[in-house]
Amino acid sequence: MKIKDLYLCLLSTVSPKLSTKALYKRRIGKNINLKNPKTFNEKIQWLKLNVYPYDDIYTKCADKYAVRKYIKMKGCSNILTKLYGVYENARDINFDLLPNKFVLKWNFGCGLNIICEDKSKINRDEVIKKLNKWKHNKFYLKTSEMHYKKIDKKIICEEYLTDRTSKRIDDYKFYCFNGKPYCVMICVGRDKGKPKFYFFDRDWKFLRINKIGEKCEKNFTVKKPVGIDEMFKYAEILSSDFPFVRVDLYNVNGKIYFGELTFTPSAGVDTGYTDEGQLILGEMIK
Repeated sequence: MKIKDLYLCLLSTVSPKLSTKALYKRRIGKNINLKNPKTFNEKIQWLKLNVYPYDDIYTKCADKYAVRKYIKMKGCSNILTKLYGVYENARDINFDLLPNKFVLKWNFGCGLNIICEDKSKINRDEVIKKLNKWKHNKFYLKTSEMHYKKIDKKIICEEYLTDRTSKRIDDYKFYCFNGKPYCVMICVGRDKGKPKFYFFDRDWKFLRINKIGEKCEKNFTVKKPVGIDEMFKYAEILSSDFPFVRVDLYNVNGKIYFGELTFTPSAGVDTGYTDEGQLILGEMIK
């Protein structure tokens, strides 16, 4: 771990607020205004410090396992992936009982997952070793995302999702404010190793709120995906309890699947938006 990151982690244990100020200054290059936040990043930070750690619904919904109960409570169990197993320790995984393709991941954090496309080709001992090492990861300290701290750590094994035409499936990230999805962020070109992110509103109007979109030609657009209107409806249902949440969904051959609920996109220090985009999104958080 870099010295700067270690400093932020240590500071978070003393004062998440001070650590947040240091992180914001380092990533954004200016002081954060927490007394009168205006931008999207600032308001995400304000919620992170003043709301998320004190309401258990945020911990439960940030938990990749516990959130399944919330999705069912919202009447959306039909978009959940198949769950093959839940484990306290990677040594408890019985690989012989799992299908040939599956995904193993910890229910906290980001990137703590193993995607298995062929069970016969994985080194089971290495998988167990890696998973158990990840258990001690305290990534939330670097960004003071303290609502992750209380998550009861578990490994979950889920269905492997795949498209008919390619191995990589597209995800759709819906930015929702007070139960209303304002826009969706889609990724283009990920299969070519050069992903670009574009924003569209519910009427499929192109929004130039990020720096990539700002540079696009006048009549730029992306073909409207089949099923996007249905995904907007699911996003509305799943966001109704929050001042802001990003609802991540998958569309696999016309079938919609739930991904996750994200309350602090890019840890609230995203530099990809335009200044105007920051204010537009920030104004929507009441």
